[in-house]
Amino acid sequence: MAGGNLTPRQKMINLMYLIFIAMLALNMSKEVLSAFGLMNEKLVESNEATEARNASFVASLEQKASEQPDKYLPLKAKADQIDKLAHEFDGFLTDLKSKMVATVDNPKDYEVMDKGDYLDEHLFKGDKLTEEGKEFLDHMNSFREGVVEVLKSEPGMESVVKEVEKKFNTDDVTNRDGIEIDWLDYHYKGFPLVASLTKMTQLQADIKTTESEVLSGMLQGTLASEVSMTNYTTLMETSKSAYFNGEQFDGQIVLGRKDASTKPNRVELTLDGRALSENQYAIEDGKVKLKIGTGSVGEHKIEGKLIFGEGGEEIEVPVNSSFATVAKPNAATISADKMNVVYRGVKNPMTISFAGVPANKVSVNAPGLSSVGNGKYIMDVTKVKGREVTINVNGVLPDGSKVSDNATFRIKNIPKPTGTLIGKPGNTGSLKLPRRNVEIGVVGALLEDFDFDLPIEVKSFSVKVPGQPTVTVSGQKFNAAAKSALKKAKRGDVVQILDIKARIKGNSTYILPPVSSVAVELTN
Repeated sequence: MAGGNLTPRQKMINLMYLIFIAMLALNMSKEVLSAFGLMNEKLVESNEATEARNASFVASLEQKASEQPDKYLPLKAKADQIDKLAHEFDGFLTDLKSKMVATVDNPKDYEVMDKGDYLDEHLFKGDKLTEEGKEFLDHMNSFREGVVEVLKSEPGMESVVKEVEKKFNTDDVTNRDGIEIDWLDYHYKGFPLVASLTKMTQLQADIKTTESEVLSGMLQGTLASEVSMTNYTTLMETSKSAYFNGEQFDGQIVLGRKDASTKPNRVELTLDGRALSENQYAIEDGKVKLKIGTGSVGEHKIEGKLIFGEGGEEIEVPVNSSFATVAKPNAATISADKMNVVYRGVKNPMTISFAGVPANKVSVNAPGLSSVGNGKYIMDVTKVKGREVTINVNGVLPDGSKVSDNATFRIKNIPKPTGTLIGKPGNTGSLKLPRRNVEIGVVGALLEDFDFDLPIEVKSFSVKVPGQPTVTVSGQKFNAAAKSALKKAKRGDVVQILDIKARIKGNSTYILPPVSSVAVELTN
C-alpha cells in the first residue's frame, strides 16, 4: 500500500526494482546477481511468515464459525474461497520456480543464474505463448477475477479490490519505446533466471499479502459492526419488579448489546427454583424468550446462566432477574363492552375485574349477571324491574385484606324498530318503487343507530291500497290477496304497509315495540 512512511518490506521491494533497473542497462555483475538472490531469500522468509499468519487466521475463523455459526459461517465461506484461489496460484508459481532452479547445480549459487533461456523456451514460442505461458496468465487472471467477485459486495473492501485489480493486471504494457508488449513478455522474456525467480517470489508475496489483508479486513468489519452503537439498546435495571405509590424509584438506564447472531450454546434457567424445560424458552434474534405463565400472585425469580463458546472454552453469563404478576390495586375496573347502559332483551357483555387481583379472587354480584370466565360476564336485565342496576365487586389482595367497589348502569328498552321494504326504510315519505318491486319485496324491520346487531323477524303485516279493503298478510311477503289489491292501484298511489308485527329471533319472551309503517309511492 502506498503511504508517506514506507514499511521495511516495501523498502525492500523498492530496492529490488532499483536493482532490476540496473540490470536493464545490461551492466550485469556477479554482485547484482547475488543481490537478487539474497532479495529472493528475504522474500521467501517473509512469505513463510505471512503464510503461517494466514493459516492461523483461518484456523481461528473455523473455531469461531463452530461457536457462532450465524455470525462467522458467511465470513468463513468467503475466506475459504480467497484461500483456495491464493493456494492454487501460489502452488503453480512454486512448481514453476522448482523447475527453474532445477536447471542449475546449486540453487544457492545465484551468480550462475544470469541466463533467461529456460523461461524463454518454457513460456514463449517465438512471438506466441506456449501452453505453459497461457497457463501462467490463466492463473493470474483467475486469481484477480475470483478475488474481485468474492469482495465486490463486501463493505469496506473497495480499496483492496482496486489494489488487486492493479497488482494482478495482465493488460499489455507499453515499453520505453512506446510499443505495446504482452504482459508476460514484458516481465519475463529475456531476463536473467534469478531476476525472474525473484519477481515470481514477489508475486507470491502479493498473493499472500492480499489474502492477509482480505481476511483481516473482513474480520475488522465484523468486529466494527459488533461494537457499533447501532447494535445497542437501552435497558432499565431496577432493584425490584414493581413499585407502589409514594415509593422512591431507583431505576438505572444501562446499555445492552443486541445481536441476532450471538446465541448461547446452552441455557440453564430456573423459575422460583424449578428448572425450565426446553419448551419453556426459545432462542430468537439473539434473545432468550421465555414462554412461561405468570404464576401465582407475588414476585417470581428467574435465575441461572447463559453459556457461550469462546476460544474453545465455555463462558458463563449469570442471570438474576425477577417479575411480579400483580400490582397493588386501588379501584375496580367495571365497564360495559358496548355502551354505558344495559338493555332489556339483549345479552349485554361485561368486563369486570380488580387491577392486580386474580379472577378467582374476585366476586361479583348483580341481578341477571352470570360469569363466562376470565373476567367476562353476561348481563340479562329483561326481568329486572326499575331503570337502574347496581353491580357490586369484591376482591381479596395478596396480603389477605379485602377491597370492594360498585357501579350503577341505566336500564333501557330496545328502541322502536323501523319498517322496511326491500331493505329500505319507508317512514320518511320518500320511498318510491315500481309496482313489480313492491309485489315481490320483503317486509322487514331494523333498529336504526342501535349498538347491538339484533336479528329481527317479521311475523305479519297489513297492506292498504287506496280504494281497496285492508289485506292482512302472514309472513314477510305479499300473498295473493295483497298482490290482487296492488294490481288495482294507480300510478302515484301511496301503498301503506302497516301493523307490522316482529320479534327478536331466539328471544320470544321480549315484546318489541310496534314497528313503524312503510309508505310506498308507485312509480308505474
